[in-house]
Amino acid sequence: MNDPVMLFAAGFGTRMGDLTKNRPKPLVEVAGKPLIDHAMTIVREFAPKQIVVNAHYKAEQIVAHFAGTDVHVLVETPDILDTGGGLKAALPLLGGTPVFTMNTDAVWAGPNPLAVLKSAWTDDMQALLLCVPKHQTVGHSGLGDIDIGAQGKAVWGTNTVYSGVQMIRTDIVSNMAEKVFSLKTVWDALAAQGCLHAVAYPGRWCDVGHPQSIALAEEMLRQEDV
Repeated sequence: MNDPVMLFAAGFGTRMGDLTKNRPKPLVEVAGKPLIDHAMTIVREFAPKQIVVNAHYKAEQIVAHFAGTDVHVLVETPDILDTGGGLKAALPLLGGTPVFTMNTDAVWAGPNPLAVLKSAWTDDMQALLLCVPKHQTVGHSGLGDIDIGAQGKAVWGTNTVYSGVQMIRTDIVSNMAEKVFSLKTVWDALAAQGCLHAVAYPGRWCDVGHPQSIALAEEMLRQEDV
């Protein structure tokens, strides 16, 4: 069994407009199935020893979606905890280190992103981000987030886009004093120490961040099936 995986599904999805008026963003459908099920296909193929999903906005729908499965749904209430706080709250359920975290608002065309990270991970790493070269992204506007340098060291830059998938050691997160915080706070500290790593994804990735991205994602998937 592989290292545990946490899926982030607690956000409000405001950029999706009316599509998230009555449902959480992870249940918006792309190519006939909810976004979170696209993520779950990747996770199941990877076969982690534990899967945790967080939920906040319309959490009861996420809970119902995974009812009767081995997926642990952790409802953040009364307040949403952000990515770092959400992961910190989930650590007792994940039960291992390092862990993978994965956003649930993207689709992939290429090798399993979790497997790509796992193959690049070394025991001396603290956090490893999976990034996509800008020309391999679909539905992403603007600059990139990260430059990947020698020995895979990562610094904030513009050459690649963070895909929403990472491996990270849990002690870095559990030692944070705050209850609500972004994982970027952790990455900033690691980058300042030269301890943040990144690896490029060799396939394509579509950020389903707004309604217009759905058609782009579906076209990317059709091309992958040809």
